[in-house]
Amino acid sequence: MSNPAATASLDHALAPPTATGIPNKKILLWAFLASDCMFFGTLISTHLVYRLHPPPGNPVPTQIFNIELTSFSTFILLMSSLMMALAVNAIHHGNVKSMRTSLLVTIFFGLIFLGCQVFEFNDFVFEKHVTITSSIFGSTFFTLTGTHGTHVAIGVLWLALMYIRSFKPAGASGGGWVGRAIVHLLVFAATAVLALYSLLHLVHAFLAAGAAWSTVTGFFAADFGPLLGTLAGLGALRWLGRAHGPVDFDSRNADDVESMGLYWHFVDIVWIVIFTAVYLLEYVFPAAR
Repeated sequence: MSNPAATASLDHALAPPTATGIPNKKILLWAFLASDCMFFGTLISTHLVYRLHPPPGNPVPTQIFNIELTSFSTFILLMSSLMMALAVNAIHHGNVKSMRTSLLVTIFFGLIFLGCQVFEFNDFVFEKHVTITSSIFGSTFFTLTGTHGTHVAIGVLWLALMYIRSFKPAGASGGGWVGRAIVHLLVFAATAVLALYSLLHLVHAFLAAGAAWSTVTGFFAADFGPLLGTLAGLGALRWLGRAHGPVDFDSRNADDVESMGLYWHFVDIVWIVIFTAVYLLEYVFPAAR
């Protein structure tokens, strides 16, 4: 049987010594998150101040919000935090395969959230004619939610890079591994973009023509190329994700995955605050107009 105390001592011995006893990369990430707290605090406060004193011409938020869509995307983001926690737990136990599965589900949920945000922005701009320059509400709303969406996109990219990094063969060196990793990332990105493009087109088709079989067949006929590209990308990702022997990724990389998890949880917490302050507040305490 393994001795937990001995294992902990070995892990501590492998970790580089620091003045605080905490890895430097974690301290750096906490410093970044602290500065990001102030940044998002400023954006949220600005939105709330202008909400209390709306200038003439400001739209009524409850008339343009799709609270069902936003509630769904909020739930999806919360579930992604659960999967991120499972990924961290898996790598702490040296279970790389389980970590990869959890990371893939987290990436999938993150992409769904981004797809919902793109759909919402498209609806605001083209259907309800609310843009970043049309009103103070538009300026503060798009700046705040767009900045958060950028953070989610960066997080998805980080997750994808960590997933690809977990396939590095043990003892690999030179450009062969790097080239394969770049191809893996490009296929990942292309597949994600094509899948989101197809999904958004399908949703727009259902909204325009209703949920009918003719809508589905028309969608497949119009979007055959992107759908075929998505299927080809998924097949390529499955091939690239096959086991090729021992990998240079195990519980010693737990700090890297945990740091990524801290960032992802922070992004989720920020969205809960935004969802409450920007969306729910309009329904519970409508501002005077």
